[in-house]
Amino acid sequence: MTRRQARPGPTRADKPRTRVSGYSAAALVRQGLRSTPGWERAWGSHDLRDRYEVVIIGGGLHGLATAYYLASRHGITDVAVLDKGYLGGGGSGRNTAIARSNYLTPEGVAFYDRSLNLYENLAAELNFNIMFSQRGHLTLAHSDASLRTMRWRAEVNKVQGVDSEVIDPDDIKNLAPALDVSDEPRYPVLGALYHPPGGIIRHDAVVWGYARASDLYGVHLHQGTEVVGIDTGHGKVTGVQTSRGRISTGTVVNCTAGWSTLINDMVGVRTPIVTAPLQAAVTEPVKPFLDPVVVSGTLHVYVSQTARGELVFGASVDPFAQYSMRGSLDFIEGLAGHVLELMPGLSKMRVLRQWAGLCDMTPDYSPIMGPTGVEGFHVDIGWGTYGFKAGPVAGEQMALLIADGKPPALIEPFGLDRFLSGELVGEKGAASVGH
Repeated sequence: MTRRQARPGPTRADKPRTRVSGYSAAALVRQGLRSTPGWERAWGSHDLRDRYEVVIIGGGLHGLATAYYLASRHGITDVAVLDKGYLGGGGSGRNTAIARSNYLTPEGVAFYDRSLNLYENLAAELNFNIMFSQRGHLTLAHSDASLRTMRWRAEVNKVQGVDSEVIDPDDIKNLAPALDVSDEPRYPVLGALYHPPGGIIRHDAVVWGYARASDLYGVHLHQGTEVVGIDTGHGKVTGVQTSRGRISTGTVVNCTAGWSTLINDMVGVRTPIVTAPLQAAVTEPVKPFLDPVVVSGTLHVYVSQTARGELVFGASVDPFAQYSMRGSLDFIEGLAGHVLELMPGLSKMRVLRQWAGLCDMTPDYSPIMGPTGVEGFHVDIGWGTYGFKAGPVAGEQMALLIADGKPPALIEPFGLDRFLSGELVGEKGAASVGH
């Protein structure tokens, strides 16, 4: 791939704007319910061309970030992003929007910390409010063994310049007064790994921001376009077969979640991935009382509070591999019991809804990124339960791979060949329940 001179990104200032500051609330509602020429679409629709330089499969956060950085950093704008549904309709719209970088391995810490740094400046770069609230992240320890792991993680984090430390129950109580840190629970809280830069982000806003910015650079975003086959010849990618016709291309990037192995099978690339559902739930909104994100690996639960006051809960992936995204009563019962062990005061709150997404789990709980045995076919897959955290850095590094033709140092440890060499990047100790 030939690197091009990146050009300054266009902004909405280049296009006519509609003044809305003088509208009343009722006028804004009326405006939103009718087709009005003055309100332009956030991104456009295009006819599917018969050739693109780069085709990205998956219109979620990772696919859109890759397209954006190809265009903005490397001047590669002849790019098509394909999604069989709508942009952000997969894992990007079904996650719980937590960001952190307090991982266990040096490779993981460096990688996710770069992503956190990109998130911190993303709203300004995209000119779009992604609602990033860095309110801190607490990973609770309920045993001596767990506390040792937290100290281990803290030291690895500090060596690499990541703000992370182990704190005692009194400090935990100051940060999250609703938590029961007494010695009465079955699993008492002995301490926690505290990561101040962690927090939550509006996941839809990130998708919309990347989509709008990519569109402004000239990237084509094709919704409702399913990939049904990938053409190869002499060990190289030559094209993509879609539900809307064939596209000739020499570069394809698999940025799917849940369906990644099906896409890989189209070119004969085998990956050690198991797909399982991950469920979550949200309560009715209440007055804000919980600042940090709270995670308990022992109880298999995590909880955070949104800006609207809802409590978002989740647990570990379901204990069986399947593609169903239906919620289950067993999940919500177990989740409620564990949440109440941590915060008994929530017993009267009502759960409004629950949902599930698909997680591609690898043996070492780390992603698979980079080239494959088929020339021109690259993968950004296997994210398990923490793909949202890595969206910006994954897009940045995959774009660099395509532009330079070789894996950047930051993603080199996550290559597919590590499963043959045995050089795994074991992140299970930092995955907790995945958040």
